Amino acid sequence: LLFVVPATSPEEDRLWNIVKANSLDFDAWTALIDETEKVAWDKILKIRRVYDAFLAEFPLCYGYWKKYADHEARLGDMDKVLEVYERAVVGVTYSVDIWLHYCTFAISTYGDPETIRRLFERGLTYVGTDYLSSPLWDKYIEYEEMHSEWARVASIYTRILEIPNRSLDNYFNRFKELVGSRPLSELRSAEETPVPPSGLSENGGQASEGDVHTVEPEDSVKPVTAGLTEAESEKYIALREEMYKKAKEFDSKISDFENAIRRPYFHVRPLNAAELENWHNYLDFMEGQDDLNKVVKLYERCLIACANYPEYWTRYVLCMEACGSMDIADNALVRATQVFVKRQPDIHLFAARFKEQNADIPGARAAYERVHTEIAPGLLEAIIKHANMEHRLGNLETSFSLYEQAISIEKGKEQSQVLPMLYAQYSRFVYLASGNAEKAREILATALDHVQFSKPLLEALIHLESIMSLPKRIDYLDSLVDKLIAPSSDSTASAAEREELSCIFLEFLSVFGDVQSIKKAEDRHAKLFLPHRSKSVLKKRLAEDYLSSDKSKVAKSYTDSASPAQSVMGGYPNAQQTQWPAGYGVQPQGWPPANQAQPQVQQWGPGYTQQPAYGAYGGATYGGSYSAPQVPAAVAPTAAYGAYPPTYPPQQPPQAAAATAFPQQSYAQPAAAAAAPPVQQPAAVPQPYYGTYY
Repeated sequence: LLFVVPATSPEEDRLWNIVKANSLDFDAWTALIDETEKVAWDKILKIRRVYDAFLAEFPLCYGYWKKYADHEARLGDMDKVLEVYERAVVGVTYSVDIWLHYCTFAISTYGDPETIRRLFERGLTYVGTDYLSSPLWDKYIEYEEMHSEWARVASIYTRILEIPNRSLDNYFNRFKELVGSRPLSELRSAEETPVPPSGLSENGGQASEGDVHTVEPEDSVKPVTAGLTEAESEKYIALREEMYKKAKEFDSKISDFENAIRRPYFHVRPLNAAELENWHNYLDFMEGQDDLNKVVKLYERCLIACANYPEYWTRYVLCMEACGSMDIADNALVRATQVFVKRQPDIHLFAARFKEQNADIPGARAAYERVHTEIAPGLLEAIIKHANMEHRLGNLETSFSLYEQAISIEKGKEQSQVLPMLYAQYSRFVYLASGNAEKAREILATALDHVQFSKPLLEALIHLESIMSLPKRIDYLDSLVDKLIAPSSDSTASAAEREELSCIFLEFLSVFGDVQSIKKAEDRHAKLFLPHRSKSVLKKRLAEDYLSSDKSKVAKSYTDSASPAQSVMGGYPNAQQTQWPAGYGVQPQGWPPANQAQPQVQQWGPGYTQQPAYGAYGGATYGGSYSAPQVPAAVAPTAAYGAYPPTYPPQQPPQAAAATAFPQQSYAQPAAAAAAPPVQQPAAVPQPYYGTYY
């Protein structure tokens, strides 16, 4: 059948145009949903269209999955309701709320108790150990109490008492009330019934040889009515109390982390710095507990609230790789790059490096190409990293081609901000990778003909000369520096950039120049920049000189004026810059400070410029506050983790799902693993732009 979507109103058209132009405009999406519901309350095709499009972009919004299912139920298609809920538990698998809504729907729809119990057990497999899972447990208890299944109710309480959760004390009190209000014979399952001593019949006599005690199927579900002593009753409660105490012990270790989580659900608004830092600290703690299942479930909870932050996805992937759980790592990377942070270049650059390290070269190239063509065309970091990878693979000509293609594209743009840096990086790469000094100089000479004269380009020329063999082209560089920093220059460089470039050239000359060239540059610097420095700054510098020189203290006292020689020699504020060989190395990259971690959900335009590089992607060099991930014991997780890659078994609807035993969690505290010492980060030093990626 061919279904035609009804025509849209002018307001709907306007809102559709907005979300098509920017699919991450959450407010426009919610306004579009409201408008569609208002004008098409009974037109399910329009409602499906808007909800399907919205939830493809924001699958973690469990409330909208519930609204979508309610629309389908209101218009009478129960199969569609089931389909929506099945899609929902795939999109937001670790949400307590969506499983609660699904189970509530099942209770009101299905008459078979086993179908409903299978759905409860399926949901509890994923979220039963969540610290805030009590609503789902309460619904399960309520359902069994409604059917007077007291043995099942007692069994549910027993399972809950093993799990640290916010309502643990309440559950223990309710369990004791249950024991006090019902005969213990109704609470004990057949498996808990004391077995008569071997060799004795029920009447105390010897069993005849060949007698076999058979248990009817009904025996396993009927309450046991054998006489129970008071001692047995106390033992029954005491066993659960031991579980409760062990869970409370672990609860005392995580309660501070849990209480600091103010927003456990997804929203496009940024999280505050304290909450972001708390998630990192909580993950640090859990990674040291030697339990892979707990680690995975905490990451999955974290990535509901922090779904818009690439660093948490990156951390998850690296942790799972360190644990040897590559299927989980690949699953997380797919979700990050295809759904949750798919428009952020950082995650794709990480994916490219991760795939290269795991011998997936076609996948790495595809990740880079996606950045070049779709995510952030012209992104300098992506071009440099892609070229470097091809060089590592022995494809030097391919590396050159990547730079040349990028330069050709940028030359076609008016006033490209990337082009000067592309030329500079290409020149440096050619010299370092191939040793071809003439080609490197030729590239920069070509740049001077095609690019507006600028500080980055001239800085690259100075650096290139500094690393090449003698003789140095000092006169050539001096003429270019003079052209850029002269007051009459038509350069767009600011006064600060001109002064900084003059200092860089002076530093270069101090190593490679002669007395005459140094004097010429110093005199020019003093003439152009010292008269414009405020007297207060000069006083401060002279005071610092005074405090640092014992000889000056003895010889004379300083006045507000200084001799010409003192002014010239003390007039270079950047004179303490790192020397050339040290100024272009890799700076290890740390986890971004929490107060700077903001989700970048905007569409990256062609003008997107350089971003900080990743330093390294494995081991202790990855970051400062997050060093090498601690490796929990490689135990098999008890549940599938989402349903994105084909390696994960699909979740079955309640009619077809087989009964699933709930995985019992052990919260026995393992021996504390020795925490790796944090990586000591070097002091921050201003780095030239072209030294970031090597």
